[in-house]
Amino acid sequence: MEFDTEKLKEFKNNQKTQFLASQFESELEKLREAEELACSDPEMAELAREEIATLTKQLEGQFSDMDKIIESDKEEETKPYGVMLEVRAGAGGDEASLFATELANMYLKYAELNNWPTFRSHVSATEAGGYKEASFEIMGKDVYDHLRYETGVHRVQRIPATEKQGRIHTSTASVAILPMRKKSTIEINPGDIDMEFSRSGGAGGQNVNKVESAVRLIHRPTGIDVRCESDRTQLKNRIKAMEMLTAKLEALHEEEEAKKHAETRKNQIGTGDRSEKIRTYNFPQNRITDHRIKQSWHTIESTLAGNIAPIVEALRMVATEE
Repeated sequence: MEFDTEKLKEFKNNQKTQFLASQFESELEKLREAEELACSDPEMAELAREEIATLTKQLEGQFSDMDKIIESDKEEETKPYGVMLEVRAGAGGDEASLFATELANMYLKYAELNNWPTFRSHVSATEAGGYKEASFEIMGKDVYDHLRYETGVHRVQRIPATEKQGRIHTSTASVAILPMRKKSTIEINPGDIDMEFSRSGGAGGQNVNKVESAVRLIHRPTGIDVRCESDRTQLKNRIKAMEMLTAKLEALHEEEEAKKHAETRKNQIGTGDRSEKIRTYNFPQNRITDHRIKQSWHTIESTLAGNIAPIVEALRMVATEE
C-alpha cells in the first residue's frame, strides 16, 4: 500500500506530528514485511493477509489523524489572534471627536469584561480632548468573532454640553475592526512600503522626547498608512506597524471582494465597509438602533460602559441564521 510521501515528510517535520509519524513508519515497515511474506511463503500467506488488513486499517487511521492535525494548524495560522480597533472622528467637529473617544472606551471596557488584553498603538487627540483618530490592539482568539460586525459609521444624536439653545446635534465616528493573523492571506511587496520615524507623542518619560521610536508605514499602491508608538523601541514598533498595515490591506481586499458579490449577497449585516452607516445612539430617547437588523436597545449608558454583549449577540445570531 502506498501513502503520500510528501505529506509524510510534512508530518515528520511538524512538532505536533513527529512522534505519530515515527510510529507510522514503524507500522509501515511491518506492513511491507507482511506483504513480502504473503508473496514468498504460501504456507504463511493467509496469516500474512490478515495482518496486512489489520495494519492497513491502522495506518489509514493514523495517516488521517496526522492530516487533521496539520490542517488544524493551517487553519490556526489564518485565524485571527486578535484585532486592531480603529476609530476616527467624522462629521461634527469636537462633538465627533468626543464621541469617537466614547466608542473606543466602550470597546476597551468590553475587552476588559472579557479578559482580553489591550494595547494602545496610536492616538491623535483634538484640543477638546477627543480622538481625531486612534488605534488599539485587542488580543484574543474570540475577539474578531465578537466584534467583526462593529465596522462602519456610528452616529450620535444629543445636546452637546456647549450647546446653549438646547438643540440636538448629530455627529459621526467611524469604527474599523481589522483581524490580525499569524499568516497573511495576501502577498505584500516590501518594495511598496515607505517607512518614516519620529518622536512619540504619548506619555512615556524622557525616552519619548529624545528617541525617534514612533514608526509610520505608507503603502504606496493604496495610500494606506499606519503609525505605531506604543513601544519604547523602534524595532518593536516596526513589527507592530507591519502587523497593523497587513491587517488593513487584508481588510481592504476582503471589502473589495465582498463588494464584487454585493448583488448576490443577502446578508443584512453588510459588507464591512467603514462608510456604511450601521448604528445610531439617540441620547434624548435613550435608544440605540442598529439599522442593519432593525433592532433597538434603550441602554445607552450601560452600553457605552462596555455592556455591548446584547448587541453583539443579536448581530451574531442574525449572521448565523443567514
